[in-house]
Amino acid sequence: VSPQRNGPLMGIVQDTLCGIYKFCRRDTFLTKEQVMNIMMWVPDWDGVIPPPAILKPRPRWTGKQMISMALPSGLNLLRVDKDNSALSEKFAPLNDGGLLIHGGQLMYGMFSKKTVGASGGGVIHTIFNEYGPATAVAFFNGAQTIINYWLLHNGFSIGIGDTIPDALTIQRIENCVRARKKEVESITASATDNTLEPLPGMNVRETFESKVSRALNNARDEAGSETEKSLKDLNNAIQMARSGSKGSTINISQM
Repeated sequence: VSPQRNGPLMGIVQDTLCGIYKFCRRDTFLTKEQVMNIMMWVPDWDGVIPPPAILKPRPRWTGKQMISMALPSGLNLLRVDKDNSALSEKFAPLNDGGLLIHGGQLMYGMFSKKTVGASGGGVIHTIFNEYGPATAVAFFNGAQTIINYWLLHNGFSIGIGDTIPDALTIQRIENCVRARKKEVESITASATDNTLEPLPGMNVRETFESKVSRALNNARDEAGSETEKSLKDLNNAIQMARSGSKGSTINISQM
């Protein structure tokens, strides 16, 4: 933990971060054979297999149960994202909004860069503060061995299919770009007519460049948000951006 910003310097990154996000999804289920193999990768395993989340027609374990094996048994943590979204989205157990760890079990929520990355107030920071550095190292080792084994067999890649939007999204992106083009045309017209008022501390040429670049940046951001809305959560590029392992919505819109 760094005294500079009172937060951890190390966190889970890249492959493991993307894998841990996918592993915590609600639709990740494991067979008895898979669970037995994963147990071999749990450090200091006590020999007790957790009861399956689904009993009939066949026993199935969730990814959340498996990753909880790497957490200290007495850990309690409630996290609500501090962004500007509505409280119903930030605190939504059914949609994995927020994060709750109770008695060392991940109840709901997704592990991502905000929670298991090098960020203050996350899982790693809490384990370090409550249990000390040895337990934090044990979580690092346990989480990464479990996730890397599962990801090796599950697989993950990005194809051209992840970057093809549907017809409605293409139309929305074109509408965004068209609206911003009109805005740039009106700025250009006012500049050529000598009616463009210079912004404080700028001449007319600098003002023109500033306004045009702002309009074009807005077009890019709007296209990115429209793309993210349309792409499903199963999209591999979206999963990478949301987990925080690599990329962003801007990169997806550029693709």
